[in-house]
Amino acid sequence: MGESIITFFGIYFLCLFKFVAGPILGSAAGYGFWKIMLVSVSGMMTSVFLFTLIGTRLKEFLALRIKKKRTVFSKRSRSIVTLWKKYGEIGIAFATPIFLTPIGGTLILVSFGTKKRNIYFHMLWSAIFWASIFSLTIEQILQIPFFIRLLG
Repeated sequence: MGESIITFFGIYFLCLFKFVAGPILGSAAGYGFWKIMLVSVSGMMTSVFLFTLIGTRLKEFLALRIKKKRTVFSKRSRSIVTLWKKYGEIGIAFATPIFLTPIGGTLILVSFGTKKRNIYFHMLWSAIFWASIFSLTIEQILQIPFFIRLLG
């Protein structure tokens, strides 16, 4: 019993930082669809709630601490701005579980001035959507010969 709780919270903790860890490690731990959904969505949404609440303060703090000159228009920042201009909040939320981290996607939405309730809503449907896609397909993905050889 204690070991399964430690496993669950370990996967949950990793989902705070990288969403894809939930479906992959949940499948490796033998979790079913609903348990993978629970650990993935709860991990991402915890991260979203925390960084939405402290995102503005964190941004101001880092701006004061980091006085290093860096390019404003890097390749990554241009792609984020392009995504924002084309698709807005929905595009950033949709891309967060795949290309960004829950923290990164949340901080991007906070920095563009998105309302907190919109951030919560868009990140929630995105987390549910991607967790269900990954949970349903992780077994098929792991059957690809490349991954079979990789995992032994």
